[in-house]
Amino acid sequence: MTIAGLGIDASNQNPAILLRDPSGRRQVPVLVDHAQAHNIIAGLQQITLDYPQSHDLMLSLLKAGGLHLVKVIIHSLEKDNVRAVLKLGKHITTKNESSTNERKPLIEIEAHVSDAIALAIRSNCKIWMMEEVVLNSSIPIDLVADKEDQDAFNNFLQGLNPTALIKNFNKQKDSIDFHD
Repeated sequence: MTIAGLGIDASNQNPAILLRDPSGRRQVPVLVDHAQAHNIIAGLQQITLDYPQSHDLMLSLLKAGGLHLVKVIIHSLEKDNVRAVLKLGKHITTKNESSTNERKPLIEIEAHVSDAIALAIRSNCKIWMMEEVVLNSSIPIDLVADKEDQDAFNNFLQGLNPTALIKNFNKQKDSIDFHD
């Protein structure tokens, strides 16, 4: 997911961080309070204040403990609360340690989604979101493209038979480019 911007919820005037899926066709609004929105925007704009913000402090503590943020996973929606987990990994300190160790999360910590987003921004970490959350919470960006996709899928289903399925699979397989 990428941060598409900041919006305002019309019903309660609270800010919402807009997370866009990789296809660019859906956005998930994550409601935050004004202070959380300020922290996230400060991270996006790389604003440096005279004193460290809470998220800067958290990252400093992780670094002091030899850890770094590997990724953020927004994993569930419970009673309109979006939940996230921070995946932390160990910094490699010697040349003898395998570089694959850096990618293996050692610790998972539950976090408020706005804190997870703020930390991801400050550490240039990827934000992942479970498809279930996207399906249940997203809003379409391009209604025309969504309608075209739905129509194409319905046409595909109407003509579905084993021969057509194999032909479509082979056509897609032949058109895939593999890159190193």
